[in-house]
Amino acid sequence: MTSFIPFKGVRPTRDKANLVATRSYLSYTKQILNEKLDNNPFTFLHILNPDYKSKKPIAGKNKFSLVKAKFKYFLKEKIFNEDKKESFYIYQQEDALKKFTGIIGASSIKDYNENKIKKHEETILERQSMFKDYLSITGFNADPVLLTYKKDKSIDLLIKKTIEKRSEYEFTTTDKIKHKFWVVDAIDEVFQIQESFEKIKNLYIADGHHRSASSSLFQKENKENKASNYFMTYLVDEDQLNILNFNRLIKITNSLSADKIVDLISTKCIVNKKGKKEHYPSKKDEISMYLNKNWYSLIFKKNKSRNNIVKSLDPSLLSEEILCPILKIEDERKNKNISFIDGKTSLIDLKKLVDTNEYNIAFILKPITINQIKEVADQGLSMPPKSTYIEPKLRSGLIIYKTK
Repeated sequence: MTSFIPFKGVRPTRDKANLVATRSYLSYTKQILNEKLDNNPFTFLHILNPDYKSKKPIAGKNKFSLVKAKFKYFLKEKIFNEDKKESFYIYQQEDALKKFTGIIGASSIKDYNENKIKKHEETILERQSMFKDYLSITGFNADPVLLTYKKDKSIDLLIKKTIEKRSEYEFTTTDKIKHKFWVVDAIDEVFQIQESFEKIKNLYIADGHHRSASSSLFQKENKENKASNYFMTYLVDEDQLNILNFNRLIKITNSLSADKIVDLISTKCIVNKKGKKEHYPSKKDEISMYLNKNWYSLIFKKNKSRNNIVKSLDPSLLSEEILCPILKIEDERKNKNISFIDGKTSLIDLKKLVDTNEYNIAFILKPITINQIKEVADQGLSMPPKSTYIEPKLRSGLIIYKTK
């Protein structure tokens, strides 16, 4: 039912994989980014930031041309090699608390367009167009889209059979995550993986909606290019995913006092003051609020207008009942008075950001479940922005899909 095929990946030599692979460059401060670029000639960050020594930042298509040139340089220097056989790749991340193991291959743009690969998030056309230009100019993609599927015993057995062998790469990064990577290029094993995924009715995008939409745009403009009919994906079964929340930090720009804010919220919610001890929400329709050095439980009152799955989600309830009508935050994507902090950040750290007056209010939401994500996607609906933070987050540069 879904098409998942092997490809000839471009990847680092065994001795340099740990030096090449990197987190997203957006996750580094400017200082740390420059230190890595100054001290590691092999990091993939050099390809993503070919202009880092330039006095004037280079952007857009001009930068993408420099990225392409730097990628070619890495190939020329044999930092990267292209596999000779069409292959699947099994990638595993493990830390003290969790382990993720999945298969990297290429998924069908046709499946995406026909909604066999289901979406739960809206995309911004400007970002789609930008990454489409990136794919067109650079000729590669180094960041697989994270897809998920219902756990399948036959796929589990195929993975188990592979990971019992010696891995192609094995290294640990400074965030204490162990990375292991296997190449699956035996014809019979490749066929078995393809055949197993053909039986999967639907795949769901967990992370990478813009990359998926951009790949579809790229294919429309490059139909003669066979590589454009597919895009690189990392498939992990839904039981493994770690779905976290995004919390909201708010700057108040009007003259509302803390007491007035609580009074206004009381018209929408059952408000229970919890005092100084951190409070994490656990009940249905409950979120937490930290305001004026006190924690509150907010349970939204029942409302008949919440007639679909999206309107019943915590991010929607917060937006429609509090952020928009009371705090006047209408467009969360563009408003500078709201920040989204992933659920890995502790309540103590969020509290500090409010206590130091960097922000005025913190709202704590519960994580959305995989069943809620699938229900939204199956109904063709979209969640509000920053509804989910989903792990695993892959390293860039371990495997590259050539789009040309």
